[in-house]
Amino acid sequence: MPGDPTTAAEPAPKEYRIDAVDVHAFELATDGPDGKEQDGTLEWDSTTMVLVRVHAGGRTGIGYTYGDVSVASFLSSELAPLLRGRDASAPPALWELMGRRIRNAGRPGVGAMALSAADIALWDLKARLLDVPLVHALPAYHDRVPVYGSGGFTNYPLDRLADQLADWVEQGIPRVKLKTSREPDRDPRRLTAVRKAIGYAPELLTDANGALGRKEALYWAYRFMDEWDVRWFEEPVSSADIEGLRLLRNNGPARLEIAAGEYAYTLRDAVNLVDADAVDCLQADVTRCGGITGVLQVAGLAAARHLDLSAHCAPAVSAHAFCAVHRLRHLEYFHDHVRFEHLVFDGTLSPVGGALRPDTGRPGLGLDVKWADAEPHRVHGERPA
Repeated sequence: MPGDPTTAAEPAPKEYRIDAVDVHAFELATDGPDGKEQDGTLEWDSTTMVLVRVHAGGRTGIGYTYGDVSVASFLSSELAPLLRGRDASAPPALWELMGRRIRNAGRPGVGAMALSAADIALWDLKARLLDVPLVHALPAYHDRVPVYGSGGFTNYPLDRLADQLADWVEQGIPRVKLKTSREPDRDPRRLTAVRKAIGYAPELLTDANGALGRKEALYWAYRFMDEWDVRWFEEPVSSADIEGLRLLRNNGPARLEIAAGEYAYTLRDAVNLVDADAVDCLQADVTRCGGITGVLQVAGLAAARHLDLSAHCAPAVSAHAFCAVHRLRHLEYFHDHVRFEHLVFDGTLSPVGGALRPDTGRPGLGLDVKWADAEPHRVHGERPA
């Protein structure tokens, strides 16, 4: 049809046509106290990974996101039928086509996560068809992505909190983050325990997950900086409160950075944060913001506005995707996702020297699904024959 970005004068070679798409979802219980984890505004007892595989030319690309099992249904009903028979060589063209398809079904949220997982799978497939690691199929500026250890949930007892963050530091990770602000009056004891365990050399980051009001957040911003040398305050107020974020950035301690962006589902969401001067460091989640194609767009925005970009979670994908980010800051090496990805995939990475380095000896993302390990956790789809 006119304007179809996948229309070409000559048909693509048959071996590069997508011949199958399958969708799966797995649910993993948390390992927190009483089987639960908490941050400033949410409590949960499990994490769900939605995985999509795209097949062409005898190769299979893998993509995934973290969200409700409804994302798997969305992928199966809206995107899988659209992709079958399409040319697998141009992920951005298919990204555009998928964006059009989900317009009326709802793009932000579930739609964006479904599109992101499919886009990741398409990029992985392209790299495998080219027989190169994904990082080499991208316009990479870096060969590794610095990480920070992330967990420190608000329901952890003090000893587990301190031990978790200290363990990351002992592994050579020079920056760690804990959740705060669910019960703000408890945070001084928690921060003191962490600083006692890790010392003052590692960088300490905090994340309120939007739990605080504007004036309350401003009060804690100064305490965090002055008493515990905190240099990063993520979502002190809701990321939807752009004026509140700007207030914190403009009136908080000069050396305390305000960060947000993990819930930017579209490029416009990221533009809104940047245009408002609401953040010192922008965040993006490859499994929410439109996949690798979306990350490349946000990376261009960040570079144009002289802002660093930090990767939110999903380390197995982010380690490749964010090598293509010019103004790269670091990657959130998140406890839940690390557990899940090590369970489901063979070929996951572990930090060395405080960074993840993509495996250039394996094509694509370098991942293979460990079906036998994943199967007991299945909540959608069927195991491939």
